[in-house]
Amino acid sequence: MAQKGDLMTVRGDIRVLDATIRDGGLVNDFMFTDDFINALYRANVKAGVDIMEFGYKASKEMFDVNKFGKWKFCDEESIRGIVGDNNSDMKISVMADVGRCDYKKDIIPKSESVIDFVRVATYVYQMPAAIEMIEDAKAKGYEVTCNIMAISNAQEGDVSQALEMLGHSSVDGIYIVDSYGSLFPEQMRRLADLYLETGEKYGKFIGVHGHNNQQLAFANTIEAAAQGVSFLDATMMGMGRGCGNCAMELLLSFLKNPKYNVFPVLKFIEEHMLPLRAQGVNWGYDIPYLLTGHLNQHPSAAIEFMKAGRSDYTDFYTDLLDK
Repeated sequence: MAQKGDLMTVRGDIRVLDATIRDGGLVNDFMFTDDFINALYRANVKAGVDIMEFGYKASKEMFDVNKFGKWKFCDEESIRGIVGDNNSDMKISVMADVGRCDYKKDIIPKSESVIDFVRVATYVYQMPAAIEMIEDAKAKGYEVTCNIMAISNAQEGDVSQALEMLGHSSVDGIYIVDSYGSLFPEQMRRLADLYLETGEKYGKFIGVHGHNNQQLAFANTIEAAAQGVSFLDATMMGMGRGCGNCAMELLLSFLKNPKYNVFPVLKFIEEHMLPLRAQGVNWGYDIPYLLTGHLNQHPSAAIEFMKAGRSDYTDFYTDLLDK
C-alpha cells in the first residue's frame, strides 16, 4: 500500500487520543488527584487533542473499589465532575475489557452520558464476546472501537478471521495494539496494510496503540500513520504500563496540522508529570521491558522485576528464555 501523505502535509483524517489516565493508571492503580485530571483535561483541550480516555469501565464485583482510584471504574458522575457537559470539541472515551466489566448495566445509554467513545479491548480468541459488547454499545448510541490486544502473539489466520468478523459488525474502528512492545516498523507496516484492507472494504477506520519496550512506540505509530492509519494513541511523557507508550509531546511535535499545539502539553508535563515522577511513580523504557519485548512476552515479569529493585539482568534474561 502506498504511503499516505508526507512529512509536510496535513492529514485531515488524523485523530489523536490521549490515554494517559487509562494506560498510565495501570502504573499507579489510577490514584490520580482531581487536580491532576482537571489539569490534564484542560491541557488536552488547549493542545487540540481529539479524544481523551478517562479510564476503564471495570466491574466493581471483580475489582475492589478500595484498592483502585475512581478511573478504574469511570462512573458517570466522576467524569462529569471533571468535564461537566464537556463544552469542547474534544470527545471523551472509556475502555471496556472483555470479561472484566459489567457492560450491560455499567455502560448507560449515550443519551444519559457525557462519554462519546467506548473502546472494547479483547484478545483474538474472545472475539464473539467482544462483538456482543460492541453491538450493545452501538445500540446504546456510542461510537465504538475494537482494540485487539497482544497482536504480536496472534496467528495471522486468526487475525484475518477476527478482522472479517469485525468487518461484518457495527464497530466504527479497529485498533492495532502492540501490547508487548515487540513489533518493529516493518511488521507494523504489514499489519497496518492488513487492517486497512479490512477498513476500506467495510468502512472502518484503523487506529494504533504502541508500547515502548524497544523504544519504538513513536516510530511504530508514525509508520502506521504513513500507511493510512488515522487514530493515534499517545500519553503524556509516555506514561503507561511498564515501559509506557508513544509520548504525546513527540507525536504532536511530529504532526503538521496547526490545530495541534504542543505548548500546553509541555506545560502540563512540567507542572504535573514531573512532580508525579518525583513522588516515586515510575514508568518508561528500561532493560527488563526491553527483554520481554524482544522475546514477545507479557511485561508482567519485567514489572515484578522492577518492583523488586533487581538489576541482575542476565539472570532475568535466562529465566525468560526458559518460559
